[in-house]
Amino acid sequence: MLIRRPDACKSSEITPEQHYVGRRKFLAAAGVLGIGAVAGFVPNACAQDGQDPQVLGKPYGLQKDDKPTPWTDVTTYNNFYEFGTGKGDPVENAKAFKPRPWTVMVDGLVAKPAQYQLEDFLKPLVVEDRIYRHRCVEAWSMVVPWRGIMLADVLKRAQPTSQAKFVELTTLYDPQRMPGQQRSVLAWPYVEGLRLDEAMHPLTMLATGVYGRDLPNQNGAPLHLIVPWKYGFKGVKSIVRIRLVDRQPKNSWNISNPSEYGFYSNVNPEVDHPRWTQAKERRIGEFFKRPTLMFNGYAEQVAAMYAGMDLRKNY
Repeated sequence: MLIRRPDACKSSEITPEQHYVGRRKFLAAAGVLGIGAVAGFVPNACAQDGQDPQVLGKPYGLQKDDKPTPWTDVTTYNNFYEFGTGKGDPVENAKAFKPRPWTVMVDGLVAKPAQYQLEDFLKPLVVEDRIYRHRCVEAWSMVVPWRGIMLADVLKRAQPTSQAKFVELTTLYDPQRMPGQQRSVLAWPYVEGLRLDEAMHPLTMLATGVYGRDLPNQNGAPLHLIVPWKYGFKGVKSIVRIRLVDRQPKNSWNISNPSEYGFYSNVNPEVDHPRWTQAKERRIGEFFKRPTLMFNGYAEQVAAMYAGMDLRKNY
């Protein structure tokens, strides 16, 4: 599983050391920690400056020393190339972006294709608050309190046919509203994909908010895919189309550089990046590095989906 960061990312952009089933049954199967097992979670303000919004949600797959990354860092240190390649570009360049009105197409190999206005897309679905670990291919990580819906609920409503094997998700293409698309960093629009079983997994969600608030533009408003056991670039943002297909989709970074970016992108500390080890990561806001966990700490919940696969070949 060989995954490299985009060439446009400079080493200086990595976090500096000095700064940085049913649902209820699944709660037990997913290894959700009890509220008292991770101090200061539900609800509790992050203690950076006393101004952060409250942390809401169940902590999924967290370790006892995992604490939510402060709101300021979550919303200002972003990878969102549609608004620039620098970590601080999205928060500046997305200020004028308006994520409403918004339409979402769900189509392909489904019995009930439909195009929804965002409000109708969300209205019948259960919105949940969940706290997840996140790991970037650039060797930094965060703990983020997301709010959103399960992708599985969206797909069940559309009723995938027996031919559907994969899910392809596509970002809005609008270079006027997303100035980063005016540069040929990637072949726009941004596309990502999952196997159908990955998309249907109870951990996979479409985020609509963070820290109990509506999702900021720079964090992928209004819909951001969250797959916590995969590297962060799998998390396609500002989604306008969800398509069920019978063949593995070509994800954008794989199209750009297939020798470096694979389809699966599962977090694997045993496969080093060519320029650094992936065995350790730097949590935003921490000085010392910590060990990277297989599947980003979600092995108990997701490893069975990859039984028998060569995770170096299927990177």
